[in-house]
Amino acid sequence: MAKNDIVMKRLDEFKIELPSWGFADTGTRFGKFIQPAAARNIEEKIADAGQVHKLTGACPTVAVHTLWDFPKGRSVASVLKAAKRHGVKIGAINPNVFELQQYKWGSFTNRSAEIREIAMAHIRDSIEIARQVGSEYISLWFADGTNYPGQADIIERKHYLAEALKTTHDAMADDMTMLVEYKPFEPAFYATDIADWGMAMILARAAGPRAKVLVDTGHHYQATNIEQIVAWLLDDNMLGGFHFNDRKYADDDLTLGSIDPYQIFRIFHEIENYRFRNGSVPPLAYMVDQSHNLKPKIEAMIQTVDTAQQLYAKAVLVDRKALAASQAKEDLVGSENILRAAFFTDTRPLVAEWRKWHGLPADPLAAHRASGYERRAAGKRGVGRSGDHSFA
Repeated sequence: MAKNDIVMKRLDEFKIELPSWGFADTGTRFGKFIQPAAARNIEEKIADAGQVHKLTGACPTVAVHTLWDFPKGRSVASVLKAAKRHGVKIGAINPNVFELQQYKWGSFTNRSAEIREIAMAHIRDSIEIARQVGSEYISLWFADGTNYPGQADIIERKHYLAEALKTTHDAMADDMTMLVEYKPFEPAFYATDIADWGMAMILARAAGPRAKVLVDTGHHYQATNIEQIVAWLLDDNMLGGFHFNDRKYADDDLTLGSIDPYQIFRIFHEIENYRFRNGSVPPLAYMVDQSHNLKPKIEAMIQTVDTAQQLYAKAVLVDRKALAASQAKEDLVGSENILRAAFFTDTRPLVAEWRKWHGLPADPLAAHRASGYERRAAGKRGVGRSGDHSFA
């Protein structure tokens, strides 16, 4: 099969899940800037996600947030109806055990058995929602941690967390996967309870075979080799998926590739290298996790999806046989240049050709701007008050 045909096939398979919270008015701990077209409720979030999918053809599912998108009185049936109307499906279910006052000292790691049970009840409710909407993923992130030495017993908290994750795993349907996310700091600044990929992997392995690690590309210290983490997790069959964003300093929630596109390319390269070595890649959940305080939200999502497709296509173009031969000769310059040749290839024409095959606009951002969608949404919604906050 010709290389370009392989790119087209990979783009057919490459689906990116959009976050419902990314279409609402969200900001930072210092505040947020209001956008007139921002979604105010789950129906409007789904409509905006449907607009992105309509123009890119790559985003058939929407990740939802249990607390924000299914408040009391919000029926699951109404959400499913909205998703069907806008040509998308509900994807990963994201519980929230970090925002309410009772979680001041932690959720699953709280020393209070009563608080831990409140958190578990919410997780069980989230799993039930997942059953009703047909979701494959329960995506877990915890703000749990401590700010000062001596504040709590680190090992005791680890045991609480392991027990809760095992209970969560066993409560899921057989076709669900539990994604365990990690973050080195914020809001916990001394000892975050799941601070890195090793901790997440240990906990996921202990929880059960349907628990995997979720890699958020923003959740790392500076100079961390994220692609090496990805390669190791793949090799150990512990990689479950990604939250895509970019960062300059820490968890900055910037559009993918806006700061370091080469890093995202290198991550995709390791995934394709695993395919080259093993013949296939295990199911991976490619998800966006971005909350835009300044960029127009739909435009930012289209930018991210377009960039992801271009960078993924570049990784597919790497001449892996030539790379293996060059590596065998310890040809450092030659090996690096094989990667660079693929990275510097302009894949925009290839992605545009893929879109043409699927009856999509060659330039989805231009098509969105020409559609008048933002103007109409702003006219209907005015200045929305969604009440949502930035989500890790």
